[in-house]
Amino acid sequence: MDGDPPGTVKSVRSELRLQAMDFWLRNPDYLADELVSMVEAGAADPGLLITAQSLLDDPEPDLRWYPMPRWFFGAYEQLDDAFSLLETYGLATLRRTGQPGKKSKRNQFFLTQAGATAVAELATDPTLGWYTEQVKLVALVAGDDGGQALKDRQYRQATYAGTELGVDIAPIAPRVRERLDGLSTAVTGSAAEDGGQEGIQA
Repeated sequence: MDGDPPGTVKSVRSELRLQAMDFWLRNPDYLADELVSMVEAGAADPGLLITAQSLLDDPEPDLRWYPMPRWFFGAYEQLDDAFSLLETYGLATLRRTGQPGKKSKRNQFFLTQAGATAVAELATDPTLGWYTEQVKLVALVAGDDGGQALKDRQYRQATYAGTELGVDIAPIAPRVRERLDGLSTAVTGSAAEDGGQEGIQA
């Protein structure tokens, strides 16, 4: 886009969206619940239920679980330190828009070509490659929704919405397992029923 920093190839133009996506990356059970909801609504392939199950059962997501505290606008953590490190190595850059002294400032985040190259290399790493696969799931769940829409979806989770300010948002894995088990049974039963009808017609 015109006016973007030179040498950048991708962008996230809303900090609210970035914070929401970061929450799903760091909380695999909430991400799994979104996948279950997508399948339940008929908006995704039922095969994603296997992915959701792995987010709950595989040891890797649990090892990567990194809770976020809830503040006035939902899950939030300062990004300055993390982003300054990326900027130091020329992997990404941050731009703040708006007039100095005004409250209405907007943070936009840009990935450089060097950053994109680093991501491609990261994907081939046997350990760190997990993150690139996880990010793909987060992008699938987030879709084209803006930051506020993503936050609204996260606030529909009672555990998330009921967390006191400044306290880490608790896991919801047991409830997601119940939803997943119920939906998996329904999908399996429907498939078996369809198969039986095809056999009768044949």
